[in-house]
Amino acid sequence: MLNRNNQIPVSVKASIVLIGLIAFFSVLYIAKGIIVPLIFATIIAIVLHPIVNLFVRNRINRIFAIIITLFLTFLIIASLGVLLFSQANRFTESLPKLVDKFTEILNQSIIWISGNFNLSNREITGWITTTKNEVIDNMKIGQTIANVGNILAFIFLIPVYVFMILFYQPLLIEFFRRVFGSANRSKVSEVINLIKTLIQHYLIGLLLQVAIIAAMYSIGLLILGIEYAIILGIIGAFLNLIPYLGSVIAALMPMLIAMATKTSPWFALLVLALYVVTQFIDNNFITPKIVGSKVKLNALSSIVAVIVFGVMWGIQGMLLAIPLTAIAKLVFDHIESLKPWGFLLGDTMPPSPGLKPILKKLIGK
Repeated sequence: MLNRNNQIPVSVKASIVLIGLIAFFSVLYIAKGIIVPLIFATIIAIVLHPIVNLFVRNRINRIFAIIITLFLTFLIIASLGVLLFSQANRFTESLPKLVDKFTEILNQSIIWISGNFNLSNREITGWITTTKNEVIDNMKIGQTIANVGNILAFIFLIPVYVFMILFYQPLLIEFFRRVFGSANRSKVSEVINLIKTLIQHYLIGLLLQVAIIAAMYSIGLLILGIEYAIILGIIGAFLNLIPYLGSVIAALMPMLIAMATKTSPWFALLVLALYVVTQFIDNNFITPKIVGSKVKLNALSSIVAVIVFGVMWGIQGMLLAIPLTAIAKLVFDHIESLKPWGFLLGDTMPPSPGLKPILKKLIGK
């Protein structure tokens, strides 16, 4: 039933919005194999677009400009891959020693636990064996092959998508302009340009953040004398891209290496201190100045976005959560009916009434 002003009741509006959100996120979850590579490709294409335009302005055919840009991008990624591979090779060569050391630490831990918690060595060893067998059973060969196949398909699809998006970029932009009508043509162009600027600045800031964090981790681990410092620093910097969880995983690896290769447990605590201090600097200085200033999201919306996209798309979703939410906020801010949602996602706090009016009400004056 409509109200006196012939408007839809709030309860009906809320139900429609809820059903729409459920349907929207269900589609995102079901079609993640198609949508996620397309999103990654679109983001990469937006970042590479200025380079392609630079070649085109220098009278290079658009197809050749895209091919050259993709080739240069491949060279940069391959160079980083060679560095990581060379460091990982050293780590693999020392793996048997690390396994022996971890086994020794595990045996010592079993003796300590059995002595302090009245448990027999057989019970603890049996629990560890059962847990290990469950993990191995869960890692089925068919599932592993399927995961590897999905990763390879993901890697090979993205360059094709990037090429197509860069080549058909004028057609795609014109499509969005026509969808929203000639009356909104200028506003659509403005939003598209803002999204491109947001993504470019955000990713450039993210790469700069990764470089700074990798340098801080690597230098700190080298000073502490931790083996494989460079690869641990680089991996830790990339894990740091996973909001709120990546930094914890990044700290655990060098701590385990320190426990396995050093005689004193103090080195593991010093590694933890290094990562805590680096995270403090990152959260309070690097991210707000380099990355956070580009997205303008509050902490609550960021955490919820990371959880939701993580549930839907796994690690890939956690990586995409912040930029996609920032894009959504930008779009909401330019649509009158959706501006409250943009405000909800943003970091602008409403003006506080202050303490004086509250005190006046309390004392009745």
